[in-house]
Amino acid sequence: MKVTARDFGTTKDGRKATLYTMENSNGMKVSVTDYGACVVNIIVPDKNGKLDDVALGFDDVRGYDENYTYFGAFVGRNGNRIGGAKFSINGKEYKLEDNDNGNNLHSGLKGFNNMWYDVEVGEEEDGIISVDMSRRSLDGEQGFPGNLDITVSYSLTEDNEFAIDYYGICDKDTVINLTNHSFFNLSGQASGSILDHEIFIDADYFTPTDDKLIPTGELRKVSGTPMDFKKSRRIGDRIDDDYEPLKQAGGYDHNYVLNNSGEDVELVATLSDPKSGRKMDVYTDLPGMQFYAGNFITGTIAGKGGHVYKKRDGLCLETQMFPDACNEKEYFKTSVVKAFKEYETVTVYKFYTE
Repeated sequence: MKVTARDFGTTKDGRKATLYTMENSNGMKVSVTDYGACVVNIIVPDKNGKLDDVALGFDDVRGYDENYTYFGAFVGRNGNRIGGAKFSINGKEYKLEDNDNGNNLHSGLKGFNNMWYDVEVGEEEDGIISVDMSRRSLDGEQGFPGNLDITVSYSLTEDNEFAIDYYGICDKDTVINLTNHSFFNLSGQASGSILDHEIFIDADYFTPTDDKLIPTGELRKVSGTPMDFKKSRRIGDRIDDDYEPLKQAGGYDHNYVLNNSGEDVELVATLSDPKSGRKMDVYTDLPGMQFYAGNFITGTIAGKGGHVYKKRDGLCLETQMFPDACNEKEYFKTSVVKAFKEYETVTVYKFYTE
């Protein structure tokens, strides 16, 4: 197990970025950068032992400087959408940037994925290696209240587990809903469509939305709908069905109400690629997960090695509080965190082959 660091290029404002790479004895590598705390590479073997990068992204920091697709992004203070680009806490309304059809998406155009982080590299007694990235989000940044101290810790184990630990504490009541926006393609980042991937999601319900993709507050059963992945099946089988939630989002881009307890880090999803034999389990203690099938990848973005990513060339499994959970909804646990209460959550992506 080791961690190495190298130059990752220069941002448009002239600041040099560093890429930190964790590697285990199986040859698995995970790379992250101090600009945006973005996940850049996830390199894992296929069923024949061939290594490939399964995360969409860019070859240097300049791509992440202009990363409007959020490849590998660390998203905060709030991941996903906030309806009307506003919320209220203790009777005071906070107005956010309208960057998504009247709503706030991923906290605005300048999010946590556009900030710089202090880095600490560590190794635990059990051999786990980690790269911790920390900063202070000042009161009023992005429109959110309070000085928020945050740390996102990336770690890698000998069992090919890539874990993301999120921590935050704020001096005012505020909204905190951190997530990672990595796009996965288990055939390899330059291999094309993910429609032949298969997915299992342990969820009996999802949260339908209005036409602007803001949840209505309803919890709707997945049974009998194209949203049902309680048994693993091919993503492309029903993605274009004549079903209103799919038509609204242009395919899968929905929050699933996970069946986990919320007390422990539990298995909530499995992504499989029959072609490569790669599989990825997702574990979390969070109540929701956004399954996004890359419907809005434009086909104009040159990524790693100059490969141009097209619609549905990658997918996201973003663990989260429910979208718009800061605005009162009957069945949603709020994403408002009280002053000086620690925010801690964990998501693990485990890779293996069959």
